[in-house]
Amino acid sequence: MNPEARRLVDRLWMFCNFLRDDGVSSLEYLEQLSFLVFLKMADETEKLNAQKSNPDEHKHVLPDTDDWRGRGWPELIDLTGDPLEEAYTTLLNDLGKKSADDQDTALSLIFNRARNRIENAANLRRLIVDLIDKERWMDAQSDIKGAAYEALIARSAEDTKSGAGQYFTPRVLIESIVRCMRPTPYDTITDPACGTGGFLIAAHDQIMRDYGEHLPDEDLD
Repeated sequence: MNPEARRLVDRLWMFCNFLRDDGVSSLEYLEQLSFLVFLKMADETEKLNAQKSNPDEHKHVLPDTDDWRGRGWPELIDLTGDPLEEAYTTLLNDLGKKSADDQDTALSLIFNRARNRIENAANLRRLIVDLIDKERWMDAQSDIKGAAYEALIARSAEDTKSGAGQYFTPRVLIESIVRCMRPTPYDTITDPACGTGGFLIAAHDQIMRDYGEHLPDEDLD
């Protein structure tokens, strides 16, 4: 594993062990970690937007409406105690709501019935301030974040000994399957059960190993 990914895994898993004493299982921790990292990345994206003068280059993860201005990560980072727990619970609930015309959105599908599993507000703040806010998630390479998340799922599977295996395909198996399929630059590649994108990343890496030197620049994009 990439040393940077291993560093990240060790930090994330340390907090998992810390929260276990409060009754938060490893899978529940991964769920909450996913929610909070998503919000942190949304905030980092907005900060990148502020550096771009052309609005057409702006990307928005959370709704780009007046009632969502300043919401998400900014409303969590300075809170403590019950206000933090209440704000986080309200935020998850609002993200899970459908659109004004009662249609599902990408966010509502992700956050539908999402709940705060970390009932100890002090531990929630430690996770937000001491762990997630310390990392620059948008700066990390995709393979580092994917490898770190896969490693956390693998540790959770070993930790719980029940059920977690259904979420995790070992990297060595992924790479073996991709080598057998022999993907080319001209194939359409999809993974309907995509989780961390392991199959897609492995297929990309295999194509670059087999064809990278012979691909024109436009095919490398």
